[in-house]
Amino acid sequence: MRVRFLGSGDAFGSGGRFQTCIHLEAGDARLLVDCGASSLVAMRRFGVDPHALDTIVLSHLHGDHFGGVPFLILDGQFTRRAQPLTIVGPPGVEARVRQAMEALFPGSAAVERRFVTRFVEWVDRTPLGLGAFTVTPFEVVHASGAPPYALRVACGGKVVAYSGDTEWTDALLEAAREADLFIAEALFFDKRVKYHLDFQTLAAERARLACRRLVVTHMGEDMLRRAGALGVEAAEDGLEFVV
Repeated sequence: MRVRFLGSGDAFGSGGRFQTCIHLEAGDARLLVDCGASSLVAMRRFGVDPHALDTIVLSHLHGDHFGGVPFLILDGQFTRRAQPLTIVGPPGVEARVRQAMEALFPGSAAVERRFVTRFVEWVDRTPLGLGAFTVTPFEVVHASGAPPYALRVACGGKVVAYSGDTEWTDALLEAAREADLFIAEALFFDKRVKYHLDFQTLAAERARLACRRLVVTHMGEDMLRRAGALGVEAAEDGLEFVV
C-alpha cells in the first residue's frame, strides 16, 4: 500500500502546510483519508487526479478534515465527472456536507449532478468494505458536533491506522495494534490540551500502541520547531511511504 501525505498540517496552516489529506493507493484502488479545505489545491500540487478517487473516508466533521469535500464535488460537476463518489463519515455527514455547500455556494447542494454522490455513516468498530479496502472506525474523543473516529484501513494484508484528532483514549490501542503504519496527531510537544494529542503522551504510550511504524502529523508550530529531534518520523506535505 502506498501512503502519500497531500496535506499534513493543522487547522491553521502552521508551517505553510496543507490541511489533513492522506492518499492511499493499492494497485488500481485509491482511497482519500480526510479532505481538509485545502485538499483540492493539494491534489493539483501533487498530481492527484480527483476523478481517480471514488471514495473519501472522514475521521470527523471539522473543516480542516472535511471542508474540501464541497469543492471536490463541485469540481466533479464542472469537469464532467461521471463515476460515482462515495463519502463515508460520522453520523450526519450528508447533512453537514450539504450545509457546507450551501454556506459556500448557495444553491449548489440542490443542483442535479452527472455523477452519483453516495453518503455512508460509520458504525463504531464495524468494518466497512470499500472496494479493495476494509476500514474500521473506532470512536475517539474530539468535540466536532458528531462522533469522531480513529480509522484502521486494511488492504492486501497491510494495515494503516490513523488517529484522527483526539485526546488520548485506549481506543487508539485497538486501532493501532499491529498496524504496519500508525499515523498519529501530535499537535503539541508537551502541552496537554483537551481533545488533542501531544507528542510526549504518544511517546509514553508507544510500546502499548504495538504498531510497527509511527508517523506524527497535524503538528503546530511548537512541534514543527522540534520535528528533526523527535526520534520518530514526522509527516510533511508530499511525503510518501510504502507499507
